Amino acid sequence: MRNVLVSGATRGLGLAIARGLAEQGYHVCGASRKRSEGFDALAEAFPGQVLHIAADLSDMGGLRDVVVEAKSVGGPIYGLVNNAGLGTDGLLSNMHASQIEALISLNVTAPIMLAKYAVRSMMTSGEGRIINMSSIIATTGYSGLSVYGATKSAMIGFTKSLAREVGRLGVTVNAIAPGFVDTDLTEGLGAEGRDQVVRRAALRRLAEPVDVAQMTCFLMGEGGRNITGAVMTVDAGATA
Repeated sequence: MRNVLVSGATRGLGLAIARGLAEQGYHVCGASRKRSEGFDALAEAFPGQVLHIAADLSDMGGLRDVVVEAKSVGGPIYGLVNNAGLGTDGLLSNMHASQIEALISLNVTAPIMLAKYAVRSMMTSGEGRIINMSSIIATTGYSGLSVYGATKSAMIGFTKSLAREVGRLGVTVNAIAPGFVDTDLTEGLGAEGRDQVVRRAALRRLAEPVDVAQMTCFLMGEGGRNITGAVMTVDAGATA
C-alpha cells in the first residue's frame, strides 16, 4: 500500500483529499496540529490505513520529524500533498509583520521543507508524487490577498523548477490551483459575495472539495505518470 503524507488533512480540502486517497487504497498520514471529528471518523472507517501525525507545521525544526514519523508508520513516502496553508486576508498596508511572516512560513517555507525531506525517500524508491496546493489568486490577483497571492505564486515557481530537478529520478511534481471552493472559508464571503463568484464562473457554481480531491487522486495515480510541472486549475470555470 503506497504511503502518502497530506498536510492540513483534518478539515476542508485536506480532509476531502485524505478521504479520496484512502478510498483509492493509499495509506494516508494526515499531519496537522489538531485532530477533528471528520478526520477521526475517516480513520475509524479505514482502520490502520488513515493515521494522524500531530505537528505544528509552522515549526520548521520539526518538519523532518513529520516525514520520519510518516515513514515509520506507513513505509517509504510515495506521495506528498502540500495542502496546509493560511488564507489570511487584509490590505498590505495594514497587515502586521507577524501576519506576513506567518503566511510565508506556512504557505511557502513549510511545503518546501516537507518536499526536501520527502523527496529523499522518493529518490531512493525511484518513484514518487509531489502535489502542491496553489490558487487561482496566484495568476488573477484579488484585492486584500496580495501576500496570500504571493505565496501561491511561489508554489507554482517551486513546482515547475522541482519537476525538472527530480523528474529524471522518477518523481513528478505538480500543482493544483483551486478557485473559490465551497468550504467554511467561502462562507465568510457572505451570500452576496458567494453569488458574485458563482455568476463569474462559466459553470455558474462553486467547485467543491471533492473536485480537488479527485484531481489529487488523478495526479497521484497512473493517470498522472506523465504529467509533471503542470498547474491544474479546478475553479468551475472562474478563469475560463
